[in-house]
Amino acid sequence: MRILVTGGTGYIGSTVAGLLAAQGHEAVAFDNLSHSRRDHLPAGIQFVEGEVADRAALENLFIAAKEQNRPFDGVLHFAALIEAGESMLRPEAFFRNNTASTLALLEAMLAHGPRRLVFSSTAAVYGEPESVPIKEDARLLPTNAYGESKLLVEQMLTWLNRIHGLRYASLRYFNVAGAPEGPDGVTRGEAHAPETHLIPLVLDVALGRRPSIRIYGDDYPTPDGTCIRDYIHVSDLADAHLLALQALEAHDRLIYNLGNGQGFSVREVIESARRVTGHPIPAEAHPRRAGDPAVLVASSEKAMHELGWKPRYVQLDEIVRTAWLWHQKRYSA
Repeated sequence: MRILVTGGTGYIGSTVAGLLAAQGHEAVAFDNLSHSRRDHLPAGIQFVEGEVADRAALENLFIAAKEQNRPFDGVLHFAALIEAGESMLRPEAFFRNNTASTLALLEAMLAHGPRRLVFSSTAAVYGEPESVPIKEDARLLPTNAYGESKLLVEQMLTWLNRIHGLRYASLRYFNVAGAPEGPDGVTRGEAHAPETHLIPLVLDVALGRRPSIRIYGDDYPTPDGTCIRDYIHVSDLADAHLLALQALEAHDRLIYNLGNGQGFSVREVIESARRVTGHPIPAEAHPRRAGDPAVLVASSEKAMHELGWKPRYVQLDEIVRTAWLWHQKRYSA
């Protein structure tokens, strides 16, 4: 298969592009490099710099591929703004970048591109869940603009599937973490500028790059008062994307949660990092952030049953261990 990977130089996109190449497929990474670097991309993968909002550029890319008799078989769409907290300060940026830009991609696909899309959605589409673990048929009521921007895309996909026959899989992630392991060790990992995700921030403290880790809210209705999240290893997530892409050969609409089915609180993540790194990692409590649900834990039984997907990294310490290997390698280089 020949697959276009939008956001292909990012943390998740580059991991999936690498897996595609390792399995003998051709991945073409499309990215504007606004939140990533080209050298994050595994060797041998074609790179095209561009904006997902640029419908004409995407149409030209699809047309050129057909003229060269090398058409794309599908699109894996990762390009997006992802910070839920920021979305509550600048919601307009998220609707423009995540929703409107995706519409440009979909229009280009309908005009000249492939008719298979795997969409990087989010557990944030559920908002504050009525019950956990969350199943795919749960109520969709986002509590932040980030989740709403992704839900709007899911709604667009429903209509384009119904009217134009666009095949799609919407994969609702929970907290992605860890670093992919290969023959050469860990080669890429999670890093953002600025960093807002918990595991990289905790490991920054262990590395001495931050004095302490901030806990945003210690008065939630959870056993230790801090938010509970479901953490999934990036390699397990990559496996699920390829399985979903293949499943679209036989199905025209798929929706799956992707998580490991276990919830870990902020304090439990900090304790895991203390065990893995051997560092004390001071923590300090701060007020809650707007739009943060107390508990988000996935039921991934549907993906396991229908796709045959099975996460390999189910223990939090194992996920943190791979992230720690990469962070040490990154900052010792």
